[in-house]
Amino acid sequence: MSLADALSLLDDLIKRARRAGADAADAVLVEGVSLSHAQRLGRTEKLERSESFDVGLRVLIGKHQAIVSSNDRRPEQLRELVERAIAMAKAVPEDPYCGLADPAQIAHEWPALDLVDDVEASPEVLIERAAVAEDAARAVPGVTNSEGAEASWQRSQLAIAASNGFAGGYIGTGHSVSASVVAGEGAGMERDYDYTTTIHASDLRDPAEVGRRAGERAVRRLGARKVATCQVPVVYDPRVASSLLGHFIGAISGPAIARGTSFLKDKCGERVFAAGVTIIDDPHRQRGLRSRPFDGEGIAPQRRAVVDDGVLTTWLLDLASARQLGLKTTGHAVRGTSSPPSPSPTNLWLAPGPVTPGELIGDIPTGLFVTELMGMGVNGVTGDYSRGAAGFWIENGALAYPVSEITIAGNLKDMYRHLTAANDLEFKTGVDAPTLRIDGMTIAGT
Repeated sequence: MSLADALSLLDDLIKRARRAGADAADAVLVEGVSLSHAQRLGRTEKLERSESFDVGLRVLIGKHQAIVSSNDRRPEQLRELVERAIAMAKAVPEDPYCGLADPAQIAHEWPALDLVDDVEASPEVLIERAAVAEDAARAVPGVTNSEGAEASWQRSQLAIAASNGFAGGYIGTGHSVSASVVAGEGAGMERDYDYTTTIHASDLRDPAEVGRRAGERAVRRLGARKVATCQVPVVYDPRVASSLLGHFIGAISGPAIARGTSFLKDKCGERVFAAGVTIIDDPHRQRGLRSRPFDGEGIAPQRRAVVDDGVLTTWLLDLASARQLGLKTTGHAVRGTSSPPSPSPTNLWLAPGPVTPGELIGDIPTGLFVTELMGMGVNGVTGDYSRGAAGFWIENGALAYPVSEITIAGNLKDMYRHLTAANDLEFKTGVDAPTLRIDGMTIAGT
């Protein structure tokens, strides 16, 4: 379906809802196609193509709102969609904070973000990418088995229209390659992985490099030891450092602030990270994995320093949480077809620091370099942090040997204030961080 056809369908739904008694309405349509291939030990385990279509309608009668969705685009089903939404809105309790954006708030133009790769990946291309990745991983000395390699391509379209006059949509594509392998034998086996995900195929890392790094990481973990309980600096590899941003995102989300369930609920405008730390949220990053020209409520988002020189500058807000807090939306609303808008970051990253990872580790007499985290032992209300971990022990400023079966613990408020960033930031997931060091954490071991 073309974007024009999608917006026409949504406009018709909204007009039907208004005629049926809705004071206001908005609708969202998501349509996509994907192709994926998976293989293990050189044999195809999956080659799938899927197509999806989903449409959601939200109606508001006074301060009552209801949302219904369907994956059936037949006219009779869309008429029933409107009827169900109106009936539900009349029956649900009031929500004093629901409602569409004021017409003066909505975006009318937006930038091109280069989110579409016009070349669709063929099955043969995906098979070749996965094969190259797995072959490279299995060729690493010490690798004894494979958990497989995958390659995928997708194209999706999002369209949103509302009775306040907003209408817009955009298309995005994605390519990915991953590999996961096992090293060692018996009780001494270790597994690890690597992956690459991009908007354009031309930006993918070489599948052979992905496979080789997966194999080398698995082999490097062989012979893991345990360590004694202690308090030492902990250094986070970039692929797990981003998890610290994930906990931060939850703590500055508007609904958590409005409920008072965040350990940062009273910290806006205060220094919550170490001096010099900056965290950027940029919805308009070219080819960004989480880029969007407008948010889920038709608001134009903007680049922000969410943390500037260690100071928390803003919450992440949609319209509802902004109204609840007496503030203005920050344009962070996202939405699906069956749920109301809620705030979420766009391309979020912790800015790189001035030192290399080697320099970040170089003055540590004993410490831990974390490459894997397990469990979700984080209390969003208090900031208490406790997670299973594996990685490498640091001795005299260098990685000495692999370690596992340990727990790292602290409190996020203290951890953020003692955080130092290296200069090796790479944009890989949409929420990214360089190598990070946190002094004074507790290691629970033997």
